[in-house]
Amino acid sequence: MAGEYYEGIGRRKASTARVRITSGSGDFIVNERTLEDYFPRLGDSNKVIEPLEAVGQRDSLDVTVLVNGGGITGQTGAVRLGIARALLNMNPELKPLLRKSGYLTRDSREKERKKPGLKRARKAPTYTKR
Repeated sequence: MAGEYYEGIGRRKASTARVRITSGSGDFIVNERTLEDYFPRLGDSNKVIEPLEAVGQRDSLDVTVLVNGGGITGQTGAVRLGIARALLNMNPELKPLLRKSGYLTRDSREKERKKPGLKRARKAPTYTKR
């Protein structure tokens, strides 16, 4: 990737996304595929580009993303946070807008581990008296 770029790293659940933004024509590449190809589920691509639309630079920045780990929901959240952090590196004056919209807050919820004697993290087997 030639030229100057700004990078942001986003994490959500078990997913990690490394986002690079450069000035350009609005191209959006995720793992060497287009945004719509990588996130075909309804609403996922809109959720990912929310930080760009909040600052009004959807069509003036090229975004390249490398994302791995987790599932679709975790990856969309990780990419969204990575974009917000990259925008913040590009222009620190955007911090109040991004913070107020909630794009800079990392969702720290992780999957709870399974406990011994239980079926899942908290679900216990059915109690029988006899």
